[in-house]
Amino acid sequence: MKRNHLKIAAGVLALAAASAHATDPAACRTVRFADVGWTDIAATTGLASTLFEGLGYSPTKTIASVPITFAGIKSKQIDVFLGYWAPTMDPIIDPFVKAGSVKVLPTPNLTGAKYTLAVPDYVYNGGLKTFADIQKYADKLDDRIYGIEPGNDGNALINKMIQGNQFGLGKFKLVESSEAGMLVEVNRAIREKKWIVFLGWEPHPMNVQMKIDYLAGGDDVFGPNYGEAKVFTATPPDYAARCPNAAKLVSNLQFTTSIENHVMVPIMNKEDPNKAALEWLKANPQTLNQWLAGVQTFDGKDGLQAVKAYLAAH
Repeated sequence: MKRNHLKIAAGVLALAAASAHATDPAACRTVRFADVGWTDIAATTGLASTLFEGLGYSPTKTIASVPITFAGIKSKQIDVFLGYWAPTMDPIIDPFVKAGSVKVLPTPNLTGAKYTLAVPDYVYNGGLKTFADIQKYADKLDDRIYGIEPGNDGNALINKMIQGNQFGLGKFKLVESSEAGMLVEVNRAIREKKWIVFLGWEPHPMNVQMKIDYLAGGDDVFGPNYGEAKVFTATPPDYAARCPNAAKLVSNLQFTTSIENHVMVPIMNKEDPNKAALEWLKANPQTLNQWLAGVQTFDGKDGLQAVKAYLAAH
């Protein structure tokens, strides 16, 4: 009897071990990312997608505004969003989190980011150094502040500031287009030495490709320390339960401003984000150890070795 009990106990342990390393169900093979059209999110999504491809998954990407992204997570049409910038996106995501329809992973995937208004260095040196200075140079600025895509949280903060006549900006107009469209305007202004105020952030190649300065005094609008931000990952609340292996990789992803700046440069030069990510991963394989810790391939094999082989073959 004792031997039978031992056999049963051994069997239970074997089953437990097997379930602990169980592969994700077929429905999890497609990992659906959201991208709000920012180069930093294109970079991190490209890195994650390349890792998933190496593991035998089929990542996809949907370009959507921030509100639509969170609604997509709620409806489970989106699995992963790597670009929840806190605190600027808080007003948009809070209703979803409070309703239990969006889960924010506890550890940020990026720290040390910032997000506020910026100007070219010659504008800063010319006297426009704070939010309170903007209205003093309304004529030079043509009463305009340049933002990015409609529905973006940064644009909303600028609009609120204008509508409330904060810093005397009631007569200003927010120019909305896209990240790329805004940067075209900034680069044109710099070439012609014209004055411009725009939405800036780090990580982004703009910080190394252009000479810019961030405006002080916007704590009440963008938050303290130049809109210092942390970037978090958002998923459906039950994603980890449904797709534990995929969710493990997602939870492992932590980036740095240096990583993102370097991956973003070729993307800004029109290279496909997945190709830029692939090249960066091939040149920096040391990051794989942390990101793939405890992660398997879709069919249950060693994830680290599979991704190394995938990178070597591409």
